Amino acid sequence: MRFLARLFVIAWTVLRFGLDDLALSGLRRKRFRLLRRATRVGRQWEQPRGVRLRLALEHLGPIFVKFGQVLSTRRDLLPADIIDELSRLQDRVPPFPAGVSRALVEKAFGRRIEDLFATFDAEPVASASIAQVHFATLKDGREVAVKVLRPGMLDVIDDDLSLMRSLAGWVERLSADGRRLKPREVVAEFDTYLHDELDLVREAANAAQLRRNMEGLGLVLVPEMIWALCSSEVIVMERMNGVPISQLERLRAAGVDIPKLARDGVTIFFTQVFRDGFFHADMHPGNIQVSLDPATFGRYVALDFGIMGTLTEVDKDYLAQNFIAFFQRDYKRVAELHIASGWVPPETRVDELESAVRTVCEPHFDRPLKDISLGQVLMRLFQTSRRFNVEIQPQLVLLQKTLLNVEGLGRQLDPELDLWATAKPFLERWMNEQVGWRALLNSLKKEAPRYAQLLPALPRLVHDALKQQTQQPHQASDLAQLLAEQRRTNKMLQALLWVVVGVVAGLAAM
Repeated sequence: MRFLARLFVIAWTVLRFGLDDLALSGLRRKRFRLLRRATRVGRQWEQPRGVRLRLALEHLGPIFVKFGQVLSTRRDLLPADIIDELSRLQDRVPPFPAGVSRALVEKAFGRRIEDLFATFDAEPVASASIAQVHFATLKDGREVAVKVLRPGMLDVIDDDLSLMRSLAGWVERLSADGRRLKPREVVAEFDTYLHDELDLVREAANAAQLRRNMEGLGLVLVPEMIWALCSSEVIVMERMNGVPISQLERLRAAGVDIPKLARDGVTIFFTQVFRDGFFHADMHPGNIQVSLDPATFGRYVALDFGIMGTLTEVDKDYLAQNFIAFFQRDYKRVAELHIASGWVPPETRVDELESAVRTVCEPHFDRPLKDISLGQVLMRLFQTSRRFNVEIQPQLVLLQKTLLNVEGLGRQLDPELDLWATAKPFLERWMNEQVGWRALLNSLKKEAPRYAQLLPALPRLVHDALKQQTQQPHQASDLAQLLAEQRRTNKMLQALLWVVVGVVAGLAAM
């Protein structure tokens, strides 16, 4: 019943805000124009189309708001009036009442606001789909930001996810292309990430991990969590001061190097993905600021850590090899990697897949970012992949979404940015650290504590094993041969021990 009720709400919202008219307006065939005229009879809207779309997404709830946030970064795909309105979804969703926010904070910590903070701003500084943020000051004078979860979010999200699961099942039953996209697995991934986002303690832990990872990079600031004031509904963190990255004129006036900012964004993204396997997966402009403080001038300020992506070592290695093959225009290698990974059936002909990938990608190299739409490239690849039965990997959906966000952000900052040229040196350096002598030394250094415990015991273990064998009935000649082998083994172990000790000592001095 709740499923049908939610479906009715969505249909009613589409009709109420004229989204059906908006969709039909983009279809040029005569029958669609006639259908649009028919559906417009007796209906009119005072607000512009962008406002209607934004209001509809706000009315439908957090999942739809997040969809609007992703669209708001794609000025190459949507008209400016729609993008400008969707940008309001990044941090200007209508807030819930200040009294409710105050009550939620007091309930979370079991104390009055006046006992927790020296000051607490009732008016939220930002309001998004899942939570809103208030500025406050602790009793010791530290300025903090207080993030409060929207009440009643769980039921709304569960209803939408139930609807999405049903729709995914229909898609898989009715469409071969749909089965290849694994929609039910994708929805399951989305379910996990959204429910994780509803636990603010998890978000605080994500922020702490990202802060440690980014500490030595010198390009991005992550707020420190106040762990004594963190719960599943409310978290308190260091207040960050910065200018929203969407306010480019203000950043230019302050002297920020915008092209460098664009390059730094690419570096941060690829560092998080390929070095750490732990990346910020909600990188719309509402979650990114730029510091103007003299000590950290020009650095990114990251906010909102509810959705983070993770990659295994296998995923990272596979993706890095694919990226490098793309950058080197080695389309045969790309085809071989897809077959080796199982993304396409093993009987797929390498030369046919190579030719198809080349046809899609070759026109896009050696061109500035303003002339390249990664969205269009992905669409072409999707169309081409049908004939090869390529399977979309659900664990990479967040990475794909984040890559689109990064492209949209880069396009806003520097339309001349060459995404490929900026990323290629980083990936090649990363791959060099994964193979060869540097990788061996890093592995030895990582395993040194284990070697230090194991090596002293090796001679005794070998001696015990050989002694056990000598206790069994053997011919005299066999026993002499065994003892000689034991002596040779002990000498080899001693030599190996000294070599390893030298290597470990050298690594410790690095």
